[in-house]
Amino acid sequence: MNNPVQWLEIATSDLERAKDFYAKVFNLEFQLVEMPDSKMYMFGAPENIGSAGCLVKSKDNKPNAEGTIVYFSCNDVAVQAARVEEAGGKLIIPKTDIGEFGFFAHAIDTEGNRIGIHSNK
Repeated sequence: MNNPVQWLEIATSDLERAKDFYAKVFNLEFQLVEMPDSKMYMFGAPENIGSAGCLVKSKDNKPNAEGTIVYFSCNDVAVQAARVEEAGGKLIIPKTDIGEFGFFAHAIDTEGNRIGIHSNK
């Protein structure tokens, strides 16, 4: 089964603060893109495995902890979960075993978005 997710946008109130959080937790690199009505920091590349996406600041996008949860893949959830609070976020579900599906954690980023972290070990 192919992954149909092509792009995602994570809403921000403070674009620079959000970039710092995601860079510290996931070691992401970003490219600034300025659109007529918004600014965004893109990460990932469509030709790589997984979906490309961005952090976006726009009047049409509002951070939210009660809707869709974007999961970030990593080698060991414990590593990224340990970085969340030192990067300004809040860990709300620590590394949790989900049996044959691996492990996950949930955090609130600096903007108020709920995100997931997943690994197989």
